[in-house]
Amino acid sequence: MTEFNSDILVDVETTYLDQESDPEKARYLFAYTITIKNQSQEAARLLSRYWKITGGDGHEQEVEGDGVVGLHPYLAPEQEFTYTSAAMLDTPVGMMQGHYKMVGDNGNKFDVDIPAFTLAVPRTLH
Repeated sequence: MTEFNSDILVDVETTYLDQESDPEKARYLFAYTITIKNQSQEAARLLSRYWKITGGDGHEQEVEGDGVVGLHPYLAPEQEFTYTSAAMLDTPVGMMQGHYKMVGDNGNKFDVDIPAFTLAVPRTLH
């Protein structure tokens, strides 16, 4: 069983990219900005990411990869790291959730939960 660390917090902000989207071709592009804050007493490095992306039609896509935006950020206690990436959906509403794999200075590997967040074209949800 994988250990989860709740002392590293993940905050997400999303933006619909209207200019890059094409609803007639079922192409909806969203940017998401994530801030990872280390509130633990130990430094840690982000190794990899895992995402589950679910479209409004229930179709699921899983994405795994090394680091984030080509980086493996090292977070000392009380330090934070912010990055922006994007996701494409074929429906105007969807959601993402996942986790980061990290390693502490003591060599222990652990996961950090990325809580589910909604991707939605403005004015599609009430």
